[in-house]
This record gives sequence, structure tokens and C-alpha cells, in this order.
Amino acid sequence: MEELARESISLLASASSKPPLDVAAGPRLGSMGAIFIMLKSALGAGLLNFPWAFERAGGIRSAVTVELVSLVFLVSGLVILGYSSSISGQCTYQAVVKEVCGPAIGQLCEICFVFNLFMISVAFLVIVDDQLEKLCGSLYEVVTGLPESEMPYHFYTDQRFALVLLCVLLILPMSIPKEISIQKYISVLGTLAATYLTIAIIIKYHSTSTVMVHITPLYSSGISSWASMFSVIPTICFGFQCHEASIAIYSSMENQRLSHWVFISVVSMIFCLIIYSLTGVYGFLTFGKDVKADILMSYTGDDILMLIARLLFGVSIITIYPIILLLVRSVIQDPLLRWRRRRDGVATLEFESRSRYVLTVLWITVTLLIAMFVPDISKVVSVIGGISAFFIFIFPGLCLMFAMQSEPVSWKTRVVLTVWGVVTLLCGAFIFGQSTTIAIMQVLGKI
Repeated sequence: MEELARESISLLASASSKPPLDVAAGPRLGSMGAIFIMLKSALGAGLLNFPWAFERAGGIRSAVTVELVSLVFLVSGLVILGYSSSISGQCTYQAVVKEVCGPAIGQLCEICFVFNLFMISVAFLVIVDDQLEKLCGSLYEVVTGLPESEMPYHFYTDQRFALVLLCVLLILPMSIPKEISIQKYISVLGTLAATYLTIAIIIKYHSTSTVMVHITPLYSSGISSWASMFSVIPTICFGFQCHEASIAIYSSMENQRLSHWVFISVVSMIFCLIIYSLTGVYGFLTFGKDVKADILMSYTGDDILMLIARLLFGVSIITIYPIILLLVRSVIQDPLLRWRRRRDGVATLEFESRSRYVLTVLWITVTLLIAMFVPDISKVVSVIGGISAFFIFIFPGLCLMFAMQSEPVSWKTRVVLTVWGVVTLLCGAFIFGQSTTIAIMQVLGKI
């Protein structure tokens, strides 16, 4: 999820809440800058799952319908968050929720924030693990000339061993510092990887023979039902999720008029819709019901186009993971520092460094252990999509409902917006309950 890249630059060592942003401080974002950051925020690892989601939904028509309906709520959530930020004077997601909805809901938001980033961290490492598996097989074929199936097993040829080395040698050193300023230059790889992957999938579809493309049915029997359509909503939420970074983006804009923010939100989501839909359509048309949860795993290891896409996504995720860790570490570490100040009157640099090191090592270790034994990224995405419902539906709905209790608006406007807040909240609760149930059943092996 690249949606945290830009947010992290301005929130590197901040608490979960801040005073109102000084509009005159620092460079401000223009329209194109805001749209680009929104695109980069949303276009991430979720792109790999959209062809699989199209198959699960029962076909192109059903999946696009779910996308379009979801788009209404996605844009609505962004607009509500921008409005809530403007009336609260806060510039982070957690701070806005705490200011508008109260400290209890604000604390719930912080807990969901940490858990969501935890699952995203696991998903990122699962994706890297999958790509390493393919890369190991491809390298064996190139070096020996033998098929991947004949590769003998050694601990150093296991992709999990390579994943451990990556975490120890690359991710850990990049995650230890308090600031990771280089990330603002490297994080553009997320958008580049997403765009390249979409183009590569389209090229592969048109360059593959008709017999190969249509070797499997385009519609899987028995799944074109309402239940199947609802089952892909978590994947869509995971893919389009940029709401956690939206308030930081809005707060950094030069033009903070709500009408302008609506324009930014609509344009960004439409571009995302186009890229996600093209990837889903052409990936699904190429593989049909045999498409895998990670579209890159559906292609052969000697495919040069997809080998480049695999490398781009792997590098992008490796560089984004430390930013996710940094954000969540600040949320966890700040209460520890406040506790130390209350107890001793001061939080020393030694305590700050020690706690930072411990939290970093623990976070990487736990997410790595889980990722090494998760066989399918779709199971992780189901959980993340359910948690994403809090940030896309539930918290925006609550913010709108609470804001309408105190804002000076007409009675008719108050009723209409309150009702919309309730609808958004109920939709989020349904999506969270449904996706969580599916995720639990998948873990238990029931489906």
C-alpha cells in the first residue's frame, strides 16, 4: 500500500494528533501534485489481485458494477474526510476522528490504524515472497537450462531464506532511522510499477494466441451471484484505499476549498478506476478461471515483460515497507515516551533509541514469520479489506454524523447528510462483518 509514502514524509516523528496545520508553512501542493500523490497512494499492491477479483465476481460486468457502486462511497469518504479536516483544523486521520467524534472513537481509530498497517506489512512481505519464488525458479532455468520443476531443494534456494536476508540486510537498516528522507524519491516506483504492470498485461493479452487466451471459460459456473459479487468488495477496498493519507494530502494543498477537493478526489478515483479495470479485464480475459490471486504468479518465469514487472513491484514494496513501519512505530512509541516523561520527568535520547530499535525488530520479526507461512495473499487481502472498511466507510460516516450535530447548516441539509452518514456507516459495518467472516472461514479451511 503506497498510500502511506507521502503521508510519512510529514508525519515522521509526529504523535497521532497534531495542532492545526500552519497554511503558510512549507511548500504547498497544487492540483496536479495532489492528484499525483492520490494516484500513487491508491495504486499499490492491490493491483495484483484485481484479475482474481474479476473471476471471483463472476465476470467483467459484475466486477465493474461493484467497482462503480463502490466508487460512490470511495469519493464520498474522501470528501467527508476533507470536510472534517477543514472544520476540525487537524491534519492527520486519527486526529480528525478524535477531534470530531471524541476521544473514545479516536482511540478505536488508532487501534484500527495500527492493526491495518500490520496486515498491510504482512501482505507486502507475502507479495515479495511470491515474487522471490518465481525469480528463484527463473534464475535456475537461465543458469542450468533445466526446467524449474527439477530444481533441487537447498536452504539457500528457498525463497523464504531470501526473504529473511532481504529483511535483515535491506528492510531493517532502512527502518531503524527516525527519518527516511530518501523514500520521497524512491516511492515513485509504486506508480511506475502499477502503470507498467497494466501495460504489460494488455500487451501480453494481445500478443498471446487466441487458443491460449480462451482455453478456459471466461465465466466460472456457479459464482455469478450476489454473494460472489460482495465477496470481492474487500479486494476493491484494499486496492482503492488512500483515505488514511487523504487528510494529510488535503492539509498540504494550496487550495483547500471543498469544491476543489471534490474535483481532486473524483479525478484521482476515476484514473484509479481506469487502471484497475484495465488490469482486471485483461488479466481475467487472459487466464479465465485459472487466474491466481497474484496475477504475476499466473505468468511463466521466463516471461521478460513480467520479470521486469516482478522486479519493479518487489523493489517498490521493499522501499515502502520501512515507511509503513515508521508510521505505526510513531503511534506505538509516542505513548511510551509520554509514560516515560510522566514517570521520570524526561524521556532521554537513549530510551527513545532503545524503544525504536526494539519496536522495529519486533515488527519486522512478527510480520516476517506470519508472511512466511501464509500460502495465499487473497487471505491477507480479505482481512485488510475488512479493516479498510473502517477508514473508507465507518469513520467517515461517524465524522459526518457528529459534524452535523454541531455545524450551522439548514435542517434539511442536516437530515440528508446525517442519513447519508448512517448509510455509509451501515455499509462499512456490513463489509467489515462479511469480509471478516470470509477471512476466518478461509483460515479454518471451510471455504
